[in-house]
Amino acid sequence: MRCRFCNRELKHKLLSLGTAPLSNSFLSEKQLSEMEPHYPLEVYLCDQCFLAQTAEYAHPEDIFNKDYAYFSSYSDSWLTHCREYTEKMLQLFSLGQNDQVVEIASNDGYLLQYFMEKGISVLGIEPAGSAADAAIAKGISTLKVFFGKEKAQSLKSEGKSADLLIGNNVLAHVPDINDFVSGLKILLKPQGVITMEFPHLMKLIDLVQFDTIYHEHFSYFSLICAEKIFSAHGLKIFDVEEIPTHGGSLRIYACHQGDTSKSSSIKVKQLIKREITAGYTDTEIYLSFTEKVQSLKREILLFLILTRENGKSIAAYGAPAKGNTLLNYCGIGTDFIDYTVDKNPHKQGQFLPGSHIPIENINILETSKPDYIIILPWNLKEEIREQLAYVRQWGARLVTLVPHVKVF
Repeated sequence: MRCRFCNRELKHKLLSLGTAPLSNSFLSEKQLSEMEPHYPLEVYLCDQCFLAQTAEYAHPEDIFNKDYAYFSSYSDSWLTHCREYTEKMLQLFSLGQNDQVVEIASNDGYLLQYFMEKGISVLGIEPAGSAADAAIAKGISTLKVFFGKEKAQSLKSEGKSADLLIGNNVLAHVPDINDFVSGLKILLKPQGVITMEFPHLMKLIDLVQFDTIYHEHFSYFSLICAEKIFSAHGLKIFDVEEIPTHGGSLRIYACHQGDTSKSSSIKVKQLIKREITAGYTDTEIYLSFTEKVQSLKREILLFLILTRENGKSIAAYGAPAKGNTLLNYCGIGTDFIDYTVDKNPHKQGQFLPGSHIPIENINILETSKPDYIIILPWNLKEEIREQLAYVRQWGARLVTLVPHVKVF
C-alpha cells in the first residue's frame, strides 16, 4: 500500500480495528438474515508526510449512495456552529450579493441556508442523493456529484468560481486527496478564500478517539500534513483556528500562494511547532496508539459486564458512524444494549450495522425507562444531556465511553 498523497510505501500500521461493516449502512429487518459485507478497518501512517490513512476497501459511490442516512440538520448545536460561522465569514471577508459561496459536501443544506438568507449566491456539491434532495427541497442549488479537478474545471468554465469555498468535515472523506485539492485551487477565485474544518489528528490520538475511524474516513490530518498537501498544490494556509467540534477540530484558511492580500497568522507556525514538540513528526507517538485503544476496549467491556450482572438495563442515544465503529470493535450487541434512539426519522425502524441493535424513536425511553443511556455521539454530549434531562425522573444515568467510561 502506498501513501495517497506522496506515493511513498506505507510501512507503519497505526491501528487495526479488525473488520467492520460500513458505518452508515443501516439494515432493515429483512436484511438481518442476509450476508452483511465486512471490510478490514486499518490505519497506516506515512513516515514522510505523516498522513494517517485507511486502505480503500469500499468504493466511495457505495458509501455515499442515494440511501446515505447522515443528515447534518438534526444537531441543534451543529446548526448553531454553522450560523456563527456564517456571521464570522461575512464580517471577515465582507461577502455580499455579488459573491459566490460554494460548499463541497453540502449535505442537506445545513450551512448554505444561512448564506442564502443573507441574499448571497450559493452552490452545494453533494454526492449523497438523499442529502442533496433535502437541500434542493429547501431551495438550495445543489449538484449531485463527487468533487475533483474535472468538476472544478467544468464549473469554472461556466463562470462559477468561488469567493468562499467551504469544506466542513469532507477532507477526511476524500480517497484521491491530490485530485480534490487540485480542484480547490481551480475553483477558487484569484483572491478567494478556502475554509476547511476537519478533526485534528493530535486530538484523536491524545484523547483515544478511535471511534472516529471508519471506512468513509480515508485520511486523518495534523496541521503539519495539511500544510504539506495544500502547499504542493499551490495553496497557502494563512490562518488556523482550533475549534471544539467533533472532539477537537481545526479550521484552516487557505488562499492562492500568489495572493498577497492575505497576511499569514502566527497561529499557523505556533500550532505546527506544538505538533512537532508533541512528537507528531516521530512515529513513536503514533505507534503507541494501539495499546491505548485496547485498554479502553477492556474498560468499556468491564463496565457493561458489571452493569448487566447487576441486573441493570442499558439503552443508547444516537446512531452515529463513530458509535458503530465502537460497537463493532468491542463486540457489543443486544446482549449489552437493548436499543438505541435517534432523532433522524431516516434511521428509525432500522438496525445498526454489525451489532444489529434496533434504532427506535426517542419516545421509547419514557416507556422502557432504562437504567443507563450511553451517548454514542459523545461530541454532542452537552446538547444531548439537555435533551435527556427528564430521564432523571426515574433515576437513569447517562454514560459516555470515550476517552474513558464516564457516568453522570
